[in-house]
Amino acid sequence: MTVAPTPPQSVTVRAPAKVNLELRVGALRPDGYHDLATVFQAVSLYDEVSVARWDEWKVVPGGTYADRIPVDNGNLAVRAAKLVAEQWDIDDVLSIRIDKDIPVAGGMAGGSADAAAALVACDQLWGLGLDREELADLAAELGSDVPFPLAGGNAMGSGRGEQLAPVLARGTFHWVFAISDTGLSTPEVFRELDRLRSVGGADPADPARTAEVSSQLMAALRSGDARDLGQALHNDLEEAAFSLRPELRVLRDAGVEFGALGGVVSGSGPTVAFLTESHEASLDLSVSLAASDLCRDIRRAKGPVHGAHVVTGARPD
Repeated sequence: MTVAPTPPQSVTVRAPAKVNLELRVGALRPDGYHDLATVFQAVSLYDEVSVARWDEWKVVPGGTYADRIPVDNGNLAVRAAKLVAEQWDIDDVLSIRIDKDIPVAGGMAGGSADAAAALVACDQLWGLGLDREELADLAAELGSDVPFPLAGGNAMGSGRGEQLAPVLARGTFHWVFAISDTGLSTPEVFRELDRLRSVGGADPADPARTAEVSSQLMAALRSGDARDLGQALHNDLEEAAFSLRPELRVLRDAGVEFGALGGVVSGSGPTVAFLTESHEASLDLSVSLAASDLCRDIRRAKGPVHGAHVVTGARPD
């Protein structure tokens, strides 16, 4: 007689942060969004999300940034779990523990990583057997940045950023992330971009027509050339972030002066990402930035890394 496998009591999934190597933003659309063309890289800063059956919906915060995790129904991980439960008519309610090591409101998709991790964890907990395409469709319903932490690696994003195509890359890239004291609201940064464009009278280019710029970045990824990649980093939102937070420009320029191969605001900010030549160079840059007192925290990471994946079937103590 075949014995059915015992369903897991809890599942823990690890999902990575992202950095935008390039971000091109089109004009404001009638629906309030902008067309985007971006290249993501997943980096080795992770959140872990553990789900377990419980008698009420509950978020248990943990990790480096535990005090900044929302514990209400607005939490993206809760929304992800409830979306899966609703679509597959599952009556379970869950305790969701989030061990957060990705900076909050830092332009590194920490909330999106939690949502991606929750989707994978719920799939495993409930034995649904969803494939990556089905998970990606659910992720896109939750937010533009949620599909990428599922995939990891390097990818080009289009549409609102949720339509992904894998990007070939060679080697490992070493990053230093300078974390600011306070976050930047993504809608606020986009509004400031639109305002700056209106004042300047310039029509934004169609993001899909920037292939000549992207080709430099793609070539750098394919060859694994960190110096070329450092020169190709670009973010259309950067000037808007600098307008709202002028100290970010000072921080970006200081990191380059201290030896970074390139620096760029990640996503809508306020984290500034610096690419370095090696692990040792990232250590040296971290020391210089710490001595400058221009940022609250400094984190080092490498990329690309894998997307959301199960790390254990048991909730950590």
